[in-house]
Amino acid sequence: MSRLLFVGSLLVLALLTGGAHAQGFSPSLYERKPKDRIAFALYTVHDRTLKLTAQFYPLSDHEPFEARLQVRENDAWRNVATARIGYPGFAATFRVDDWDDRSTLEYRVAHNRTAFYRGTIRKNPQDKDAFVLAALSCNSVRPNHGGDLSKQDIVDNLKAIDPDLLFFAGDQVYDHSRHYLYWLRFGHDFGELMRDRPTVCLPDDHDVGQANLWGAGGIPCEKRDGQAGGYYMSPEYVKEVERAQTSHLPDPVDPTPIEQGIGVYYTHLKWGGMSFAILEDRKFKSGPLQFMRGRQGRPDSITEPGYDKRGLDSPDAVLLGDRQLRFLEEWVTDWEGAQMKCVLSQTPFAQACNYSGQHERQLYADFDSNGWPQTGRDKALRLIRKGFACHVAGDQHLATTLQHGIDGWRDAPYSFASPAIANYWTRWWDPDEPGQNRAPGAPDYTGDFLDGFGNRMTMLAAANPTDADRAADGDKLSTRAAGYGVVRFDKAARTTTFECWPRNVDITDPDSKQYPGWPITFNQADNYPQAGLPRLPKLQLSKPGQVVTVHDQATGEVVSSLRVLGETYQPATPREGLYRIEIGEGNDRRSLRSVRSSSPNRDSIDLAADARSLQ
Repeated sequence: MSRLLFVGSLLVLALLTGGAHAQGFSPSLYERKPKDRIAFALYTVHDRTLKLTAQFYPLSDHEPFEARLQVRENDAWRNVATARIGYPGFAATFRVDDWDDRSTLEYRVAHNRTAFYRGTIRKNPQDKDAFVLAALSCNSVRPNHGGDLSKQDIVDNLKAIDPDLLFFAGDQVYDHSRHYLYWLRFGHDFGELMRDRPTVCLPDDHDVGQANLWGAGGIPCEKRDGQAGGYYMSPEYVKEVERAQTSHLPDPVDPTPIEQGIGVYYTHLKWGGMSFAILEDRKFKSGPLQFMRGRQGRPDSITEPGYDKRGLDSPDAVLLGDRQLRFLEEWVTDWEGAQMKCVLSQTPFAQACNYSGQHERQLYADFDSNGWPQTGRDKALRLIRKGFACHVAGDQHLATTLQHGIDGWRDAPYSFASPAIANYWTRWWDPDEPGQNRAPGAPDYTGDFLDGFGNRMTMLAAANPTDADRAADGDKLSTRAAGYGVVRFDKAARTTTFECWPRNVDITDPDSKQYPGWPITFNQADNYPQAGLPRLPKLQLSKPGQVVTVHDQATGEVVSSLRVLGETYQPATPREGLYRIEIGEGNDRRSLRSVRSSSPNRDSIDLAADARSLQ
């Protein structure tokens, strides 16, 4: 589509969505040929089910609201699915069960025999040793600092990287009343990447028309600041946003709607030997207003020192909610087709910045962060670490890598927040005192800290904006610590590498550098460090790569679950006592009961020699 045609489309869409007053408005500015009806497409493949959503420009009078999905076989196009084009969002979602993911196929979306949109459904990269995820978020188009800048540098670099999965963590759209208009703009910028590889896209607060979102289970919110909890925009608006951005994801684990009939999309994605838990860390979260009544100042932030950090905890406040916690409990033990696990959501489980907007007044506690409520944060991290999973998110406009702590320092998963694609609202991590136990020569802002809510976190890297960065190219949105993340999962070695790249560099140039502090590599086992914990006997497995799940004998609670690298494994436990060890997965599971954990433990069990010990 030509630039002129795209600009014309935006003009009419601005009028349709009630936000623009175009000077010299003329129908000739937005009339498009029928061949240009299809804007872009997103898809995922999970458990041999293909889901693809095609986004259309507005259909003209008398045009059919039906589209077809076709694949190319033997030099001919074959219909594989038909879908209705929704209104008013003009999106069509196709579903194909029993999809053969062993080969790469060319597809096209067809409309009215005149409009065609082509792309590639990739084969499942499960045989590759390395799986590459591209992580992006926060796509500001504010007129300040250069406005709606080209994203072609990101597109070109990601093409060179060739990721197996794209992850947009939120704030794809910053207009609070015209999602459809700017969603088309987003697709125009990134459709070239999304058409040829699976994409996970999660709406965040700005996508649904709020600067901050505490969803509170979907209740309506009277004020746009959202502090009371709930959604300010109509449920129809919210549902249309989620339909556009998430209808191509695997089916929700539990599709039961929340208040106002708003849907859910938290789910499980298996792809390329990876297991991803896709969470909604805003939708169920309590608003701070009801829990902070009686305290001076704003209910969503604290800007003065001298308060009780842990006293801000509200055990009754919700973060993920019971439904998503139950999902995580089941997800950590589901290793079918996976060697490693990762959680994808909107924002980190910590307050990883302490200056916001301007580096003038310190932000001591930010209730928009998932450092609050602390009880809910701890529940989430305790579950995530059971599967030795790391966490990738966005939202902060400040790229960080940290390791969480729950009961002690560095006893919980690693976390990566990607930088902003275009950074309007800058943030900093600039603590008053140097971090404890930081690496030799590391910056003072790294090391062990308590965040604004008293949560333990070990900061490993932070891409703080600098005056030099801003001056380099006129303080544009693309220079203010903007960029994107790359996550490399080495399934053979069971290591993960976080990369953090700035805008305006050529990633193929060996002299190009990441933000200071990156790359960062860690082992899968580092997401649940077990040094010093009691141990069960060392297991000699009957074959390599088996799944070992440990349960508390008395309560049945899952302690940990891991696909073992190799044939030997000695699980740790939080305390001494009796445990049940489950070996295998799916319908092929057997158990060792009443196995004692102790410290130290030099016992061993040879399951290869004595299969009779398994029940």
